[in-house]
Amino acid sequence: MKAVLPTRLYVLLRGIRDNAYKVLYRGRSHLCPVCERQSRGFRSVGVPRRKNAMCVYCGSVERHRLLWLFLRRSTDFFNGRSRTMLHFAPESCLESQMRAAIGPGYITADLFDPHVDVRLDITRLPQSDQSIDIIYCSHVLEHVPDDRKAMRELYRILKREGWAILLVPITVGQTIEDPTITDPAERLRLFGQDDHVRRYGPDYVDRLREVGFIVDVITPANLSSPEEIVRAGLSPESGEIYYCRRQ
Repeated sequence: MKAVLPTRLYVLLRGIRDNAYKVLYRGRSHLCPVCERQSRGFRSVGVPRRKNAMCVYCGSVERHRLLWLFLRRSTDFFNGRSRTMLHFAPESCLESQMRAAIGPGYITADLFDPHVDVRLDITRLPQSDQSIDIIYCSHVLEHVPDDRKAMRELYRILKREGWAILLVPITVGQTIEDPTITDPAERLRLFGQDDHVRRYGPDYVDRLREVGFIVDVITPANLSSPEEIVRAGLSPESGEIYYCRRQ
């Protein structure tokens, strides 16, 4: 039987570990765009391990740092105007800052997480047509059996002048999926995680456009110099930004 640490002991040990990382990574050669803290680098995480991946202060990883640079430099996200925003599967490193930037209109959503503002099925959203200014949905659609239905729902609720950032991991040359596969071990083998139902390729953009979105694809090189890419810990693991608007 697997031993389970008491909650207080677990929190204590995690705090000791996190403080040790902060000492170990003390330096100035890297800068996290999300928390704006300097370090000598980012720590390794993931399976397989990715070097220079996670900020030891806020926990952001490569795609979060790319997103934050994009929000700062290419959108009106931080203009202080009152808006509505729907954030699916909220990341702890982003949630508090996004809530502060958007205000009362910021809503976190997930189908299973009990700590979000609302529990929602992304394929059956209760929001009315063209009611949301901003949608952020990162690494969710690869878990959704009917991703096209989810995309249609996101398009439906987005305001005419609104925008959405809909991110997925691109891991193959062309999207592969098979809805008949439900065995977790087989999903892990074919799709990379036991709770994924497909692997996306670059044709992901075509799916977004088929439901009506205008899609701009932004890479780290579109936002940053080579020196800043290194300093912010961006890499191929950062992926691309899929910036979507209505026709």
